Amino acid sequence: MRHIRLYKSICAVICCQLLFPTLFAQQQKVDTTHTYSIPEITVSDIYQTREVRSSAPLQVLSKDALKNLHALQVSDAVKHFAGVTVKDYGGIGGLKTVSIRSLGAQHTAVGYDGITVTDCQTGQIDIGRFSLDNVDQLSLSNGQSDNIFQPARFFASAGILNIQTLTPHFKKGKRTNISAAFKSGSWGLVNPSVLIEQQLTPKWTVTANGEWMSSDGQYPYTLHYGNTADDLTSREKRKNTDVQTFRAEAGLYGNFSDKEQWRLKAYYFQSSRGLPKATTLYNDYSAQHLWDKNTFVQSQYKKEFSRQWVFQTSAKWNWSYQRYLDPDTKNSLGKTENSYYQHEYYLSASVLYRLLSNLSFSLSTDGSINTMDTNLANFAQPTRYSWLTAFAGKYVNDRLTISASALATIINEDVKEGGSAGNHRKLTPYVSAAFKPFRNEEFRIRFFYKEIFRLPSFNDLYYQEVGNTKLKPENARQYNIGLTYSKNVCSFLPYLSATVDAYYNKVTDKIIAYPTKNLAIWSMRNLGSVDIKGIDVTGNLSLQPWEKIRINLSGNYTYQRALDVTDPDSNKDKSTYKHQIAYTPRVSASGQAGIETPWINMSYSFLYSGKRYTVGQNIAANRLDSYSDHSISASRDFRIRKVTSSLSVEVLNLMDKNYEIVRYFPMPGRSVRATLKIIY
Repeated sequence: MRHIRLYKSICAVICCQLLFPTLFAQQQKVDTTHTYSIPEITVSDIYQTREVRSSAPLQVLSKDALKNLHALQVSDAVKHFAGVTVKDYGGIGGLKTVSIRSLGAQHTAVGYDGITVTDCQTGQIDIGRFSLDNVDQLSLSNGQSDNIFQPARFFASAGILNIQTLTPHFKKGKRTNISAAFKSGSWGLVNPSVLIEQQLTPKWTVTANGEWMSSDGQYPYTLHYGNTADDLTSREKRKNTDVQTFRAEAGLYGNFSDKEQWRLKAYYFQSSRGLPKATTLYNDYSAQHLWDKNTFVQSQYKKEFSRQWVFQTSAKWNWSYQRYLDPDTKNSLGKTENSYYQHEYYLSASVLYRLLSNLSFSLSTDGSINTMDTNLANFAQPTRYSWLTAFAGKYVNDRLTISASALATIINEDVKEGGSAGNHRKLTPYVSAAFKPFRNEEFRIRFFYKEIFRLPSFNDLYYQEVGNTKLKPENARQYNIGLTYSKNVCSFLPYLSATVDAYYNKVTDKIIAYPTKNLAIWSMRNLGSVDIKGIDVTGNLSLQPWEKIRINLSGNYTYQRALDVTDPDSNKDKSTYKHQIAYTPRVSASGQAGIETPWINMSYSFLYSGKRYTVGQNIAANRLDSYSDHSISASRDFRIRKVTSSLSVEVLNLMDKNYEIVRYFPMPGRSVRATLKIIY
C-alpha cells in the first residue's frame, strides 16, 4: 500500500506541475505602463570558450559545427568527441551506444532539453534514434558540468551527453518561422522533415516538428573466406537491413518575464528495422525484426524569486514499447516473439541560493518510479523506486573555480515473480577545481575527482536467459587532471584553443555486455576490477585570411589502456589478466577542416580507431584491425527575399572501406547524400 500511495502522489504532483504554469500565466495581469525585460535568450559566437574554462572536461558541438561533420544522427556526431567509444552495428538502423572513457554506456547519461532519457531495461540509450535536424547544440561533460543548478540525475553519472534542441527566436515583425528539409542518398535513403514555430503572444510560443526516414540499407561489402590476404573473397550485399523511423515533437514555451519561464514538450518516436545477422560464410539469411515506440511528455518551470533564490522543477511521464520477432526459431511455436513495456514517472525540484556574488549552493531532489513488463512467462515484473538528493556548492572568481557535491542514492526494488536484487543506499562525492595562474593569459589547470555507483539494468538482473539477480552493483572512481589554453592572437588568427587531460578510472565489479550473433541477447557478467588510464587531447584553430573567408580546424586524440586487473587467483579466466577489455581501442582520433566563403562552404572530416579485441583475451584471433573514415562535403546558401535555401552534397567514407566496429557487422562503404533545406 505504501508503494501505491507513493505512486499516486507522484502522478498527482506531476499533473499539477504540468498544469500550474499555464493557470498561473492566465491569471497574471499585464501592466502596460511597466517596462518589461526581454525574455532570456542565448547569445553565442563561433568560439566555444566554455570548453577551456570548465573545471572538468567539456566538449561542445554547435549547430554550425554539426553541419561540417557529415552527420545524419546524433551517434554520427558523438564519434568526434575525444575519449568516446561508440558501438555501431552498421547502417542507419544499426544499434548505437556510447561509452565515455571505457566506463560503459550505462554510465553515460543522455539529457534531452535538460531532462534525462532513461531505459531501465538495458540501462543504455540507443543514440541512433536522435536526429540532428532540430538539434541546436551537443555537449559532452566528463564527471560533471560546472552547472550545479540541475536535476539530481545529472550528478549520478560518469558523464553527460546533453542534446539541446532548437529554441524559437523571431526577428522583429515576424511571428512565424518555417523550415523544411529533404535528404536523399545511397541505399534508398529518403528523409523529409519540417519545423514550424509560431509566436501566439509576446509571452507564448508554440512549435511543432516531425520527420520520416526510410532506407533499405542494402549496401555492398566484401566477405572474406579466411584470415589471410591470399584467401578468397566475394562481393555481397547486406540483407534484412531496412529501416523506417518517424519522429514528432510539439513544444509550448511560456516566457512570462526574464525571471520566469516554462516549457512543455511532447515527443513521439517509432521505428521498424530488420536485424541483419553477422556476416558468416554461407549464412546471410536473416528475418529477425525489431519494432520500437517511445513517447514522453516533459515539463520544466523556472522562477527567480530574488537575486539570492531561484527555483526550478521538472516532471516527466515516459512510455516505451519494444517488440522483437524471430520467425525461424526452432521451437514448438516456430518463432520467438517478445514484447517489452516500460513506464516511468519522474519528478525533480531544485533550489539555488546565492550566498555571495561568487558563492552559491544548490539542493536538488529527484523521485522516480520505473516499471517493466513483458509477455514472457514467469517474468519478474520489477518496479524500481529511486530517490536521489544532491547538495552542491560552487565558488567562482576571475582566476579560480571550485565546485563540490554529494549525492545520496536510495533504491528500493520490488518484483511480482521470483526474487529481487534488493535495496541499495549510497553516498557519492564529487569535487573539481580550475585555477588560472596568469592574470593576462587564458591558461588554466583543472582537476576533478568523482565516485560513481550504478545498478545493473532490469535485463542484467531478470532476463530469462542471461539475467542474474546476484550481479553486484558497479562502482567507479574517476580522477582527472588537465591543462587548458585559449587565445585571440591577431586578426589572421582570431582564435586558438587546446586542452590536455590525463585520467585514471578505477572500476570494481564492472558489468560487461558481450554482443552475440543475436542482437536481442547479451551475455552479462561482473568482470571484477578494471584499470583505465588515458590521455585526451583536443585542439581548435580559426583562421581569417580575408574578411569574408574563414578556415576552421579542429581535432582530438585519445590514448587509453583499459585493463582487466581482476585477481588471477579468483578469476576463472586467467587468460584475460592485464589484457585490454573488449572493443576498446588504445588509440583513437578525429579531425575536421572547413572553409567558409561567400560562394561555397567546404568541409572535410575523418575518424580513426586503432586495433581492438572482440573479447577480453588479446590474441590475434580476437583482434579487429584499425580503421579510418574520411568524408567531404560542399554546400551553398541562396537567399531570395525572405526565403533562404541551402543545398549540400556529401560523400561519406570516401575510401570505400567496409571496416567493422563490431566483429562481423561491416559498416557501409562509400555513399553519397544530398540535402535541400528551405527556411522562411
